[in-house]
Amino acid sequence: MVSRWLLVLLLTALLAGCVSRPASLPVPDRPPPVDTERDSAPLVVPPGLEQLPDPEPRWEPLSRSGNRSPYMVFGETYHLLPTAEGYREQGIASWYGQKFDGRPTASGEPYDMFELTAAHRKLPLPTYARVTNLENGRSTIVKINDRGPFHADRIIDLSFGAAVKLGFADAGVARVEVEAITLDDGPPLRLDQPILASTLTEGHGAIWLQAGAFGNPDSAAALKQRLADVIGERSDAATVQLLRGADALTRVRVGPLPDLIEASRLQALITFANLGTVPLIVRDQ
Repeated sequence: MVSRWLLVLLLTALLAGCVSRPASLPVPDRPPPVDTERDSAPLVVPPGLEQLPDPEPRWEPLSRSGNRSPYMVFGETYHLLPTAEGYREQGIASWYGQKFDGRPTASGEPYDMFELTAAHRKLPLPTYARVTNLENGRSTIVKINDRGPFHADRIIDLSFGAAVKLGFADAGVARVEVEAITLDDGPPLRLDQPILASTLTEGHGAIWLQAGAFGNPDSAAALKQRLADVIGERSDAATVQLLRGADALTRVRVGPLPDLIEASRLQALITFANLGTVPLIVRDQ
């Protein structure tokens, strides 16, 4: 009997050691996501989630995916806010967990249910925000890197770890306040603001972004590929094209674009990707 209890205690200690980890380290050998109809909490909850340190807000460029506006989910159309600056809202928060763990978020980052992250329907990705549980006063900072929740009665979907830290993982939902954190150490993240005065002329010609003009066609082709990688699925209308001019220069253009709003959005996207010169908004003559 004594040896059986010793065995039980030894197994318990080993299991505790497997789930305990520093907050800054990833979970080793994470199991694949659980493909079920309903989401659920993890089978084993690591100790110490209540004391997870807040992520440090820092300037980051707009993510390469997840910032298309408008977008449609379940037949509903959603429009993103042009900036997170000044955003503050109260409402119901929920959380998502094991079903989505390890899967890509809307921004492309893998979802980790034990990190302090969140999903939001309309804030630019990424946005750092302070979330306060109005029912118990607990507060945490999260990095918003995903889209959701797609329920009209909820304003934010928090990671399981954030829900534990805010004290509502068992209840499932809580009334919270979400306040975006804006930073001064980088250019403002706006989805609709032109970054540079364009050379746009009056008329009805097609609108383009001109990203560069090169005497060497190979340099133009290299920029074309980099632009195509950055734009990806972010625009249904835009393609990257090479145009050989009478001056023997090869111009790299993105378009044609439907309007100035789309042109400005892609201009910001390309600029934040640090590909070189800020592209000009131009029009066919």
